[in-house]
Amino acid sequence: MMQWLDVKRVIDWLARHIAPVSGDTLGWLAVIFFHSATIPTLLAVITGLSDKMPTVDLVLLTWGGLACLFAQAAVNRNMLQIITITVGFMMQSVLMALIFFK
Repeated sequence: MMQWLDVKRVIDWLARHIAPVSGDTLGWLAVIFFHSATIPTLLAVITGLSDKMPTVDLVLLTWGGLACLFAQAAVNRNMLQIITITVGFMMQSVLMALIFFK
């Protein structure tokens, strides 16, 4: 009987402490993956390793996903994610400007 209570206590602790961390971690990973989706192609074009631009649908879908995450962060008033996504948008815009005005 005592062993069952210990297992239940461990499961309760995991549910309380690990689940929110995992949710936050998944959110951060989503932002990082969105920001990283077009960067390798854009850097290859800037450095002259490739002349193929990323497709417009990839860029638009990436920016759409980031816009949705930005809206979620604004609703939740999560300033750290708001700042991170804003910096990512700025980096993506600078890379695109470098390509288009090169």
